Amino acid sequence: MSCPICGKATEPKYRPFCSKRCADVDLARWLRGSYVIPGDLAEEEDSPTEDPAAPHS
Repeated sequence: MSCPICGKATEPKYRPFCSKRCADVDLARWLRGSYVIPGDLAEEEDSPTEDPAAPHS
């Protein structure tokens, strides 16, 4: 197995990475939001929210 960050052979201590540096790079990417799951964004309703206390016409 190779390191997903740099492609070098993995080190058992840092598996699946080769070093602490590559593990930290991966963590930073997660924290920045660089990794995303592809898909459609949730769409917000275009209509205004109805007030339940407002009289209906």
